[in-house]
Amino acid sequence: MRRRPDALPSRIAFLRRLARPALLSASLFGSSLGIGVLGYHELAGLGWLDATLNASMILTGMGPVDPLTTVPAKLFGIAYSLFSGVAFLSFAAVLIAPFAHRFLHRFHLERAEEASEG
Repeated sequence: MRRRPDALPSRIAFLRRLARPALLSASLFGSSLGIGVLGYHELAGLGWLDATLNASMILTGMGPVDPLTTVPAKLFGIAYSLFSGVAFLSFAAVLIAPFAHRFLHRFHLERAEEASEG
């Protein structure tokens, strides 16, 4: 016997459900940005503003602004760039997942209604 799917949650309930992934993604993004800022400040000798600019540009996939001249700074730049590529896609996935789930739930409800009518 097939189980009837649950009704689609209201928009208010959906927005409440979005808060947790948004908070998780924002905290991971902030932590990742903090790691980059500290690394660029300490290893590349950049000022706080320049370190923040470089870290945010790398984290969002735009590329570095200031050239890295020392070996430790270059090694950090390589590691942070590789980390940032995966991290940014993960942040996006965490934010998109609730929307994809709601879309698939709605699609499933429509298919269940068509099956019960036919």
